[in-house]
Amino acid sequence: MDLTNPLPLLDEAVAALKTPLTEEDRNQGWTDDLRREIQEEISQNRSALRRHGLGVARYLRPRLEEWLDREGVGPGRLRGLVSEAQRRLETVDSDSAPMAESPRRHN
Repeated sequence: MDLTNPLPLLDEAVAALKTPLTEEDRNQGWTDDLRREIQEEISQNRSALRRHGLGVARYLRPRLEEWLDREGVGPGRLRGLVSEAQRRLETVDSDSAPMAESPRRHN
């Protein structure tokens, strides 16, 4: 697995968060609304990385773990994926991942 590229892990997290919650997930503190909100946040970060390149990761400041702590979500499969997604975003080596050039608009 390429540890400098968080996109595969973000894809995995988004896919997991799109599926219905299990009873175990609910027992850990997840709600449908929280699942959708966290999935949307990760999707937005993923889209920014795809559009602008991995160099934009230095500007992303996801606070997903703090959010889950405030919501009282305990450890489990979804929390593990979300936490790993946040860590991967925080540790992207932006020097080895230059930002993609923005498309130019022609008038």
